Amino acid sequence: MKNVAYYNGKMGLQEELTIPFLDRAMFFGDGVYDATYSANRKIFEKDWHLERFYNSLKAVKIPFKLSKEELLAELQKCIDAMDSDGVCFVYWEVTRGTAPRNHLFPDVEPNLIINITESKLTDLRTPCKLITEEDTRFFHCNIKTLNLLPSVLGSQKAFEAGAKEVVFHRGERVTECAHTNVNIIKNGVYITPPLDELILPGVTRRHYISLCQKLGIPYEERVFTLDELFDADEVFITSAGTLGLAACEIDGKKVGGKATDLLRKLQKAAVEDFERETGYKANII
Repeated sequence: MKNVAYYNGKMGLQEELTIPFLDRAMFFGDGVYDATYSANRKIFEKDWHLERFYNSLKAVKIPFKLSKEELLAELQKCIDAMDSDGVCFVYWEVTRGTAPRNHLFPDVEPNLIINITESKLTDLRTPCKLITEEDTRFFHCNIKTLNLLPSVLGSQKAFEAGAKEVVFHRGERVTECAHTNVNIIKNGVYITPPLDELILPGVTRRHYISLCQKLGIPYEERVFTLDELFDADEVFITSAGTLGLAACEIDGKKVGGKATDLLRKLQKAAVEDFERETGYKANII
């Protein structure tokens, strides 16, 4: 198939498959999701994405019954149904179920939705532009819920400003971006915001920490400010499909470009890990 849509075991094209009107995602955004990429039909960093997904399920008390192994088998079934051996975006979500609209949890089975489409990894050779915006989202950013309207609005604002991403901040504290984590390098140290309720525990963020440990590069998980962001030697964003993209401008001001060798070393190691795990040659660096 050119794409794969899946709902509780039923599989078809995205243009054809439908979801019940009373699915709680429709009225409450009552569900969680995760996403990564596959290449050569192999899912990249599947264990970390599954761990984060089940942590999100636990946080919102959705009684999903499939084990990690069973869920992985369903994801693989969908990937194998694709016509492509190339890079694919792999998305899955679980909603609390289908029931008449009521704020209380219904006594029903959760619904599993999977979405597979052809995609590509972000090319890391061209730095991007960013903007900043006050973070007015809720205090459960660490849970990967379906409630993404603030991120949608921030992404649109960035697009209209000719930028790739919006960097959220709460006062002077930098948190994360609309759909990536934001990181900096200063004086040879990789610095990334600490894991708490204000940021999503990004899998590629974690990957970069492991690369620093492997390569002997100092790193810190700590709060950093807007002033530190603008003064950093490098600013870069990370996500499952963006393995470390440098920023060259924030809010119209030039940033970064002072530790390109160190950032490239990390980028190269991240891409090599992707290629090693999937067997796919990623021409992005």
